[in-house]
Amino acid sequence: MAKKRTFLRAEWRNLLMINYEVDPAILMPYVPPATELDFWQGKALVSMVGFRFLETAVLGIKWPWHTNFDEVNLRFYVRHFDGTQWKRGVVFVSEIVPKPIIATVANTLYHERYRALPMRHSIQAIDAHNQTLQYEWKYKGRWNKLGATVSTALQDMPPDGAEAFIFEHYWGYNKLSEQSTHEYQVEHVSWQIADVHNAFLDADIARLYGSEFVPFLSQPPHSAFYADGSPVSVRIAGKLHT
Repeated sequence: MAKKRTFLRAEWRNLLMINYEVDPAILMPYVPPATELDFWQGKALVSMVGFRFLETAVLGIKWPWHTNFDEVNLRFYVRHFDGTQWKRGVVFVSEIVPKPIIATVANTLYHERYRALPMRHSIQAIDAHNQTLQYEWKYKGRWNKLGATVSTALQDMPPDGAEAFIFEHYWGYNKLSEQSTHEYQVEHVSWQIADVHNAFLDADIARLYGSEFVPFLSQPPHSAFYADGSPVSVRIAGKLHT
């Protein structure tokens, strides 16, 4: 089968993923048709993710002032059986970027859940072996924060470990209606990872993500991972129907 047209090319860098176990019931309203929840060792996980978009091009065009920016999202994990194989993918509960036009286009064309808010990030060396990484986004006058201490020593990702479950998802799914789902494909090399310590989330969880997430995102995380990232390509694969 011929590959679909590439919609977006960019570099995704400095990916911090702080992962929380949740009650699967709170995710069910977000699960797109033709997919089901994907569990890690029997646990339903969500991830608070901060990363950098660099050298972004949409349909081959780098739009001025819209090539380099941050994103913070809340996502969870699903899978879809296409008749031959299981495809492991992600679904977004919320996506935050600093550029209103990006949010408008993504929401209008692809039924994403973007909003545009003021954002900033910082990467600061502690010593030769560690650095702090922090993403911030301003909502209702408050700066919300996602951060950690990250090792500067990169290593290959174990193929079947917890990091691979979080990072190695090459499909995305958006619910279009009660019977249809938008599917897209993400292509990139396997990322190198680094050790993470002192991960934290300081955010207005209820107003940003819903009161149902408060008990879970307020607890210590299940795990926290960092990936250096790479160039990526996103292809629009089509629609699924039930």
